Amino acid sequence: MFKFCLNARLRSLTAAAFLASLPVLPTAAAADEITVFAAASLADALNEIEQHFEAATGHDLVISLAGSSALARQIQQGAPADIFISANPDWMDVLEKDGLLEPGSRFDLLNNALVLIAHGREAQPLDMADLDLAGLLGDNRLAMALVDAVPAGIYGKAALQSLGLWDAAVPRIAQSDNVRSALALVATGEAPYGIVYATDAVAEDNVTVVGTFPADSHPPIVYPVADLANRDVPAEAEFLAYLQGLDAREAFERQGFVVLAR
Repeated sequence: MFKFCLNARLRSLTAAAFLASLPVLPTAAAADEITVFAAASLADALNEIEQHFEAATGHDLVISLAGSSALARQIQQGAPADIFISANPDWMDVLEKDGLLEPGSRFDLLNNALVLIAHGREAQPLDMADLDLAGLLGDNRLAMALVDAVPAGIYGKAALQSLGLWDAAVPRIAQSDNVRSALALVATGEAPYGIVYATDAVAEDNVTVVGTFPADSHPPIVYPVADLANRDVPAEAEFLAYLQGLDAREAFERQGFVVLAR
């Protein structure tokens, strides 16, 4: 009886020693859900990035697209967003002054260009240095994002003012909540012309770029990104790092963006 108990104890100790000698394997990181508030002009690039990031990490991205002004106001009111990508530094500045950004997380991600588009695929290029906008529009409308709130509209207004075309344009502007809505007005023919980002024109087959506004006619079009200070999970840092990697760079460049992040 004693012999049996001793052998059993030896076997137990041997098994324990064997298990202790095995290498400790890292446990899989828990998957997180990350909510990204992003400018509407990023729709196509972020759709591609969402799929690749989720496949690579197991995390779930929830992307909310709208005009940067609307998103910033929602963040100010406590919307549960984790990451903000704005089409304008000014709205990111507002949130930073409010203490709503994670310190040190902000960086400039992208550049864009501003273009004049026309309905259809047969429109001819126009001379932007000698543009008769009033004559071009006649009684029709020029589609733009909100000119005093949405970045694409703000840039468009600045460009028209710089070229001396603003006064002629004002009575003919059809304003939309975001730049993609302005694009849709031109694509459907509800407005014959519109001002959008170059990357928006790439995303729509039923419009033609008829002119590019000079870069010095408006402030630089910069897209900053930052982690919001409402919570802190590792997945947020992973996503910010992913935005600066090769896969995201290629997705942005396919849509015509100039990538600034390195």
